Amino acid sequence: MKIALIGANGQLGSDLVKAAKSSEDLKVIPLTHQDIEISDFPQSQELLKRLNPELLINTAAFHQVDICEDEVEASFRVNAKGLRNLSLICRDMDIPLVHMSTDYVFDGLKGKPYVEDDPPRPINLYGISKLAGEMIIQYLWHKHYIIRVSGLYGIAGSGGKGGNFIELMIRLAEEGRDIRVVDDQVLTPTYTREAAEKILQLIQSGQYGLYHMTNRGECSWYDFAQEIFRLTGLKPNLSPTTSQAFGAKAKRPKYSVLDNRNLRLLGLEDLRDWHQALSDYLQERKSRCQGNSKS
Repeated sequence: MKIALIGANGQLGSDLVKAAKSSEDLKVIPLTHQDIEISDFPQSQELLKRLNPELLINTAAFHQVDICEDEVEASFRVNAKGLRNLSLICRDMDIPLVHMSTDYVFDGLKGKPYVEDDPPRPINLYGISKLAGEMIIQYLWHKHYIIRVSGLYGIAGSGGKGGNFIELMIRLAEEGRDIRVVDDQVLTPTYTREAAEKILQLIQSGQYGLYHMTNRGECSWYDFAQEIFRLTGLKPNLSPTTSQAFGAKAKRPKYSVLDNRNLRLLGLEDLRDWHQALSDYLQERKSRCQGNSKS
């Protein structure tokens, strides 16, 4: 299967490229923002028709949650209009579209893990724009996999965000900074390497639809930070704070844990517990740092 991958240099995209290399049946064509602008229909259509993939994966998004509150047009141009363009192109080419969405389509009031048919109710403009993208895909093209993820982190870092939460925590600790982290937002941090492997399994099933895909378990951002420091041996001055005291511009759901019900119904093995995934990430990070120091 020849796959065009948009956002190939991001955290998830980089791990998708790596995961596909281990399969003889998959060939990935990596595309970055320099190659394709999904909000530009003619440019995207010309490129994708020339490449002629058998499936398209889109990991591109305008995902800076607080900035979305002010840059509404930009967030909808990428997260909604861009998905309209890709849906129409995939429909015209008769190829499946894989799109990454978010736990932020929910309001966080359910109090227990969200399943795929729970009604979405986003409480910030980022979530609204991502839900609009989901709905546009569902409206325009039935050959789709919409995959909601949560708290992604990967070795490549997140370009638009300047690293990821783990790297931020380690950097602040190494700088000797006091660290405050919210303890009233509960989610499941998810390792992009595991998500990438599961995405490739899913697309080979041929079962289109909406899927949740996160590591198992749940924690607050503060719990996550504590575990990062326990595993790394760092001992910063870490203290919990509230979302209100932290004062971020965009509201976040207080509880956005996702249940991977539809994956299990397909018979696919669930992702591992978030503690195990974090430990593996830190081991991979350590190996990479050691390799860089030797070179």
